[in-house]
Amino acid sequence: MSRNAKIAAGGVAAGIILLIWLPWWAALLIVLGVPTAAYLMLDPSQRRRLRRVSRKELGH
Repeated sequence: MSRNAKIAAGGVAAGIILLIWLPWWAALLIVLGVPTAAYLMLDPSQRRRLRRVSRKELGH
């Protein structure tokens, strides 16, 4: 299992657990808000590097 697959599986598991404990809108807010907040905390150079790596993985 690749590193990205493990991260995705962990995210799905965390989302399911949050849906059990919280209303669906609160779980959705957390699942979408945490990665967005992490991205916004990056420096502009780190954001450029992340976008460049993401494009390479997509084959562009």
